[in-house]
Amino acid sequence: MGGYEEWASPLPYVVAWRSVTAPDGASARVLPDGCLDLIWRDGAVFVAGPDTSARVAPSAPGSRYAALRFGAGTGPGVLGIPASEVVDRQVPLEAVWPAASVRAITEAADPLAALTAAARRRWRGTDCAMVALAGAARAGLSVGLVAARCGLSSRQLQRRSNAAFGYGPKTLHRILRMQRAVALARTGQPFASVAIAAGYADQAHLAREVRALAGVPLTALLR
Repeated sequence: MGGYEEWASPLPYVVAWRSVTAPDGASARVLPDGCLDLIWRDGAVFVAGPDTSARVAPSAPGSRYAALRFGAGTGPGVLGIPASEVVDRQVPLEAVWPAASVRAITEAADPLAALTAAARRRWRGTDCAMVALAGAARAGLSVGLVAARCGLSSRQLQRRSNAAFGYGPKTLHRILRMQRAVALARTGQPFASVAIAAGYADQAHLAREVRALAGVPLTALLR
């Protein structure tokens, strides 16, 4: 049987997850979420960079995954490269880390434990400004307000956001607002109520943004 589970990693703002593809195979629509992932899949390890729009990820029957999802801009410090270098890309970890380090993960009996240990060794802590930016984007606060709170100019915030998230604050805001709207819609709320609660001008605005970022209407995502 296939299945997916996730839980909080020991590392701050990081989610650990595992997945097994069903015997008949599957294609999953992966929505952008402002994160990058470090993924072990059937013995290979790669970086899934931050997405600017949804991608459809086919998976072979029985494929096994073990991964870490880095939120709040924490991933680039672990990888040693800015997120902007891997945005909308999937890159073999060997292109980023020494081959011996990658081999230790691919040959480990518990790939997720090996990924976590490797990430902990390279952990650079959290950037308070980027944690604040992610929180503000989820809350729908303006970019200018975030910059002022962090003592940064708009240009400085843009540069730091590109390095941490792969794109600027406005794109991050759009993506996290869409994530918030989808989560609300999955509770069964009417779309008009979802639009207001998530910070859209109206239901039509919600529909346009979801289609632009997810590639399908909101009703299709809920199915």
